Amino acid sequence: MSRLRRTKQAGRRATRPEKRRWLIRGVEAALWVLVAGLFLWRITPQLQAAVGWHSAGTAAPPVTLDILDGNALPLHQLKGQVVLVNFWATWCPPCRAELPGLESVYEAKHGDGFTIVGVSMDQVSRAQVASFLQAHAITYPIAMATPEVVAAFGGINSFPTSFLLDRQGRVRYTVHGMFAQPTLKAAVDRLLAEQG
Repeated sequence: MSRLRRTKQAGRRATRPEKRRWLIRGVEAALWVLVAGLFLWRITPQLQAAVGWHSAGTAAPPVTLDILDGNALPLHQLKGQVVLVNFWATWCPPCRAELPGLESVYEAKHGDGFTIVGVSMDQVSRAQVASFLQAHAITYPIAMATPEVVAAFGGINSFPTSFLLDRQGRVRYTVHGMFAQPTLKAAVDRLLAEQG
């Protein structure tokens, strides 16, 4: 084999690992872009709620919630308060992680005109849900989901899903996934401060 040919083959072999490294780096960069995009997609609704961007302002559905204590709660009766309607389930890890933050904001802001109504998507008895809530020291009202309530809110495809309503009963923000305590508090403070 001629010396020139050996040099060319050696050059080709040297570029194969380099090409492989570039391919790996390209795939890695694409994965990071995907992860960053997913993160932004999940966090953007919370940031919008916290700072007041792009609030929808559509009327909340005229539903009546079946509270665990046996009372019926028409959602329109909460007009005048800022309301978080939170669809969740006892078996859902993100829902469980979110509960203490929701309870903390509820305790801090309930006297100022804020309330939370949790809507349990569980397919278990009321007693089992009530026992779970007692064990986790959740004090805000919890309703059991019905097909009508779920349909009225456009169908719930992921847990938790939260709808933040202003004092006029308009859905201002929808958050799929955990609603972080600091962003919820900021959004609630802002909506409580709004005039009419």
